[in-house]
Amino acid sequence: MRNLPGERSTVEGGTVVAFRRKERSAPVDHELAPSPRVAAARRDQRSLMDTVYEAGTLPVAAGDRETKLLASRLLVYGFLAIDEVGEDGGTRRLRPSEAIRAGRERPWRLSRASRGVSLSVPIPALDGFLFEMA
Repeated sequence: MRNLPGERSTVEGGTVVAFRRKERSAPVDHELAPSPRVAAARRDQRSLMDTVYEAGTLPVAAGDRETKLLASRLLVYGFLAIDEVGEDGGTRRLRPSEAIRAGRERPWRLSRASRGVSLSVPIPALDGFLFEMA
């Protein structure tokens, strides 16, 4: 049974209101495209990930906050592993919560995440675990 717009019909005791979607005259491409800022951030993340995957490892200077933020996001997604380089040259693997709050004290070494491992930290039972203070 076909209804006209705004017409009501009764189906098994309930009322059904027919409606039509607003039709566009022509599709607008700019509504579907991300903003230039979002597109640039995605491009930067992809570029960083490609560089690490090609080189194997990538050192990041202690004060390079922008690269550290990009790497932190990729760590949370499971694409990269981040090691903090100590004063003695030793490394320590960072958890996602540590990487997000990382300061400018120590340099990092980025490397490709191990195959078959999605996150370096198990998924916790409590919601606030990833962002608790160490």
